[in-house]
This record gives sequence, structure tokens and C-alpha cells, in this order.
Amino acid sequence: MERERLGSRLGFILLSAGCAIGVGNVWKFPWMTGQNGGGIFVLLYLAFLFLLGLPVMVMEFSLGRASQSSPVRLYQKLQKPGQKWHLHGYGALIANVLLIMFYASVTGWILYYFVKFLTGGMTGITDQASANIYPAMQQAPVIMVGFMAAVVVMAFVILSFGLQNGVERVTKYMMIVLLGLMIVLAINSFTLEGAGEGLTFYLKPDFSKINGSVIVGAMNQAFFTLSLGIGSMAIFGSYIGKERSLVGESVNILVLDTFVAIVAGLIIFPACFTFNVEPTSGPSLLFVAMAKVFNNMAGGRWWGSVFFLFMFFAAMSTIIAVCQNILACIRELTGWGRIKSCIICGIGLLVLGVPCALGFNLWSEFKPFTSTSNIMDLEDFLVTNCLLPLGAFCYVLFCVSKKGWGFDNFINEANTGKGLKFKKWMRPYVTYLLPVVIVVIFVIGIVTYRFDDDFTIWGWIRNLVKW
Repeated sequence: MERERLGSRLGFILLSAGCAIGVGNVWKFPWMTGQNGGGIFVLLYLAFLFLLGLPVMVMEFSLGRASQSSPVRLYQKLQKPGQKWHLHGYGALIANVLLIMFYASVTGWILYYFVKFLTGGMTGITDQASANIYPAMQQAPVIMVGFMAAVVVMAFVILSFGLQNGVERVTKYMMIVLLGLMIVLAINSFTLEGAGEGLTFYLKPDFSKINGSVIVGAMNQAFFTLSLGIGSMAIFGSYIGKERSLVGESVNILVLDTFVAIVAGLIIFPACFTFNVEPTSGPSLLFVAMAKVFNNMAGGRWWGSVFFLFMFFAAMSTIIAVCQNILACIRELTGWGRIKSCIICGIGLLVLGVPCALGFNLWSEFKPFTSTSNIMDLEDFLVTNCLLPLGAFCYVLFCVSKKGWGFDNFINEANTGKGLKFKKWMRPYVTYLLPVVIVVIFVIGIVTYRFDDDFTIWGWIRNLVKW
């Protein structure tokens, strides 16, 4: 099978950034910031992006470009005979599928809100009626499954046109419009009465709010927002040439990803403080809180439409990128053509997305953790707390270990081409400290996770020691 290629460097940067930019930036980052102390969470998040995210991203790109293969096959090209590193490749494919299983539902919610605002269904109503739309949407199986299905179908229709004519072209224009809409919305937020108070909460660090939960939350968010550890960056590394070094390209993508996350907060928090919306609202912040904001704003129907269109583009860029990753893996495993793979993968992911969509209504009795948890919480836990950090750990070990690909092979690939270089003095950091930090993230994320009846493994250990 002839290897596909991206048409331009800009296409590679925007497509890779589009994979990183998604609901992690525009949905999860704002509410995580609100619940974890505002400015101090932002500061820690930025630090972890560059200390942890950047080197892992460079490694993923290097593995993809050196192997010219998808995550499910790259290890076979690079590992030594008899080694078992390739087992992680199948784990990466499973993680991508699991991510889409709940990611498509959240993207469907955004699409639903965009349609509601555009058609005028969200404006001119009471605050209570506005707040009721979110739970009413989740309680309606037809809406939940229908909009999730629309997202999956749109993604695979775009994918069916090919890498350059479909994925690259659509994502390139989508990202350009996304960045333009963000700037317009941020300028509008700066004119609101509560802008000063909102920006202070968002950008001024309060060091007294630092605790273990805030630190781990910032570390996990850095991995989640970049989709690191499941080969989402490796696949795009396999589509580019060796003209540019991978450190420089990774920095460009990281800057774009950070810009979107930061500007999302600049849009949301001034509006929250202007219209007395609690910034600690949690996952519903994007929907319930922002719907109330636009419902009370002059021209709210159109501002709301633009806001949720921007959110949809951000989420959809990730959907397309991750589905391309899944598609590439399946094609390499089966030898199928693009159209056949799109049809089968599209149907498969649509079916697999149904449990999350029904987990809020018909299947709501299944509560994997707390009495308010659902299927999406289980899927999110497996991806965010388990598969992302464990996957990143595998990629790092493979790139630095003599029993893997090896540091010399990694650094030679990463530094091929013009641009910033990966320095040899960084070797002790990525070889010894980075893997330890990733393991710490994984362990703390597991032991502090709240299961049924507010149970945590860490709390159980503390009580055991006291006993």
C-alpha cells in the first residue's frame, strides 16, 4: 500500500494542532480551571505542557516519521527481533476507539447547542428554561444518539475523500475559521462589565490553592489536551518528509494548542463574572452557564451561534484526526481500500458510541463509580487516567531504552531537517526523570480517583494506617 502524504507543512501543523485542539481545550480546560483555583491551575498546566507534553510529542512524531507506519505497525518496523513492544500498538488502537466512543457524544452536544442557538431556540427564554435544556437533551435518547451519529457520519464522509483532499483540506480551513472566531469572541468578552474580575480569577495565580489534586489535574490535562500516548501524533509524523526538525514543529503545534485553550478561558470567565455564573460549575460550564450568558446578552442568538460553531470546529478537528488514525491502523491490518474502511469503521464507531449516548437515559442505571456516574465517566477514566499516561510511558521507554529503539536513533530522527534541535544534555531528563513523573501521574490519578460513596484508594490507605 503506497504511503499517503500531506500536501504542505502548514497542513501538517494545522492537522496535528487540530488533533490536539478539541473538547480538551474548549470544554474540559475551562471547567477544570474553574474547579482548581483559576490562575494557579493555568500556570501549572502551561509548565506541564512544555516539561512533559513537548518531549513526548517529539517522540511520537519521531516514531511515526521513522517507521512510516500507523501506531499499530510502527513498533514492528523499529523494534529488535523477538521484542514485544508492538503489543502497545494494539493498545493504542483500542484507546483511540475508546476516546471516540465518548468524544463523539460531547461533540454531538455542541452541535445540538449550535443548532438550537442558530434556530432561535435558546434565546428569549427564562434562565430556568435555558438551564433545563441541558438535562432535557441528555434524557432524550433520540437526540443523544442522533447528534452523536451525525458527528461520526460527517467525520467519515470527510475521510472518504482522502488524506489531502478530505482530511487536510477540511481541517486546514476549519482551523483558520476557528482561530478567527476565537479572536472575535475574546474581544467581545473584554468589553463585558465583569471582564476585570474574570481575568483576575483566570490569570492571577493564587499559590495558596496548590494541592495534590490541582497538580495531578494539571498534569493529566496536559496529556489529555494533546492526545499523547495513543499514537495520535505518531500517525501524522508518518505523513511528512524530513525537511524540518520535529522539535520545532512540535513547538509550533504546542503554541497553537495553548493559544486555543487560553483564549477559551478569556472568552468564558469574563462572561461568567458578568452574568453571575459560578466558574466552578464543572462539566456543565460550557453548556448551562454559557447558554445563560448568551440568553442575557444583546444579540445573544448570534453570539451563541458563533460561540458553539467555534466549539464544534475545535471538537470536530479532533474527531477527524483520531478517526484518521483509526482508519490508518485498520487499513494496515486488513489491506482494505479507503472507502471500504470508512464504511466499516464508521458503522463500527457509530455502534460503539451508542452506550455513552444512552448512558444518560435508557442505560442510566449502570453507575460504574459514584451514584451520579455513567458510562461516559468510565470511558473517560480509562482513557484519561489509564491509557494516556501508560501509553506515553511506553513511547518514552521505547525511545530512550537500549532494549527499545534507543536514544541515539530517536535524537537522530528528531533532529533531521531545519529548525530547533533536541539537545543531548536533555538525555538524563527524558531517560530518568520523565518516565518517573509519568508513573507518578498514573499512580496518583488512580489512587485519588473517587469511586462509589466518595471512596478513594488513597483515603482507604490513610484509614488503614490510622487503624
